[in-house]
Amino acid sequence: MRYVHLGRSGLLVSRLCLGTMNFGPEVGEAESHTIMDRALEQGINFFDTADVYGWGENKGRTEQIIGSWFAKGGGRREKTVLATKVYGKMSDWPNDSHLSARHIRLACDASLRRLRTDYIDLYQLHHVDRATPWDEIWEAMELLRQQGKIIYVGTSNHAGWHIAQASEAARRRGVLGLASEQHLYNLLERTPELEVLPACQAYGLGVLPWSPLHGGALGGIVRRADAGRRSSGGRGAEALARHRERIEAYEAFCADLGAEPAAVALAWLLHQPAVTAPIIGPRTVEQLDGALRALDVTLDADTLARLDEIFPGPGGPAPEAYAW
Repeated sequence: MRYVHLGRSGLLVSRLCLGTMNFGPEVGEAESHTIMDRALEQGINFFDTADVYGWGENKGRTEQIIGSWFAKGGGRREKTVLATKVYGKMSDWPNDSHLSARHIRLACDASLRRLRTDYIDLYQLHHVDRATPWDEIWEAMELLRQQGKIIYVGTSNHAGWHIAQASEAARRRGVLGLASEQHLYNLLERTPELEVLPACQAYGLGVLPWSPLHGGALGGIVRRADAGRRSSGGRGAEALARHRERIEAYEAFCADLGAEPAAVALAWLLHQPAVTAPIIGPRTVEQLDGALRALDVTLDADTLARLDEIFPGPGGPAPEAYAW
């Protein structure tokens, strides 16, 4: 396993981040523990979750599963760089969502209880709150850091100008600012190359791509369909319906390379200079082991060029991508 700094911070994280969104809704507690143990054994030290995972009436369940795993001891907590998120609606009460200082404070304490830990390594803003000023958000985060409850702050699903706003507000306050941005980014969704990735590079944020396989569309979806295996639906099925010709060309190219489509898609992200660690979301140990194979895939210039032909990007950063 290789480790890199999370953005401009001194924190070292693995090149793959274990996403836990399936723990609870799709994967039982015992199997979730097995997957986390396997990840740690293979050197993955970076785990991502969120307070709303578990969904519906089971919001918070995923954090509870991670907390019960930490409680087993054996250095599990000490070896893990733990990231969770705040923003989502945790109840129908008016202040139990978004990014007010009140909600940030109460949500952090609730996550700490579920996770059975006294600190969060990376506390992420799960989405943009246009109604709350950045000074209020930073004041709340500074207090949590002073209390020892969080160490680093990150964002998720923020636009380039939001990242600039947040970073400049932090600079005015004389604080470290954002360490990372978690964003939808993969071969099928390259819009972030216009402004999000350049903003992250300019301000020293690590980029954590979520849905690196675009809901399974880049994981061999055509081959599975031809074998009679049903698609899980959602983003992957929608992408197949819209981009079947490209996805078929991609899978044929991966076959020529002698590599699994999922491994190539992850390896492509690892070749992007702004990316710190794609977030993988295995449902089984076998899927985890498959994702780890991406670390052994090297893509040369010709291969990267062919992938650009199959899945064209926006043409580079804005405004050069669309202006003179």
